[in-house]
Amino acid sequence: MPRGEIDEAWIEEAVRRYRRIESLQAEFDQAVSTVEVTVRSPDGLVEVVVTAGGRITDVRFLGPLHTRNPRDVAGSVQAAVTAAADAAEWAREKLHNETFAVYRPLAGA
Repeated sequence: MPRGEIDEAWIEEAVRRYRRIESLQAEFDQAVSTVEVTVRSPDGLVEVVVTAGGRITDVRFLGPLHTRNPRDVAGSVQAAVTAAADAAEWAREKLHNETFAVYRPLAGA
């Protein structure tokens, strides 16, 4: 193609790909806010449910608290919340890889 000419086919393909990326991004954003992961503290006392976006949606105590030392309960909560943050990051990465797996950069075309 002579210099200065516009490759309309390339532009159309770029626009089509851009729209597809926008669509995939919307799917990803929706999934991040709705997919949930459940984790437990190592001692099994605390269960935390977190979205892939990192929002904690539920915290449950799976055993009696009155017989436990408050420091131990606090440690269980902290361990479960830390595990929830790690699980949310894992879920986001997994969703991202699944959502954008079919995307091929335009430069590689």
